[in-house]
Amino acid sequence: MTERARFIFRGQMVCDSFIEFAQHRARRLDLDIEMEACDAMSATLAVKGQEDLVDAFEMACSLGPYDCIILDIERSDI
Repeated sequence: MTERARFIFRGQMVCDSFIEFAQHRARRLDLDIEMEACDAMSATLAVKGQEDLVDAFEMACSLGPYDCIILDIERSDI
């Protein structure tokens, strides 16, 4: 089953690192990804793909790259 979800990751962001990290995880999980916004406090993105792989993406990105600290994740269906 295909799922579409929007995520807002909040915390301390280094946009270049987080975007590269999220895109790499999305490719490994065979998900479509669209970056919507990123600043020093949050990153917003949308992914589309197999439901359990979208869940895996959320978990992977919650750990973030080494130079970002993820404090909160908001997820919504789109």
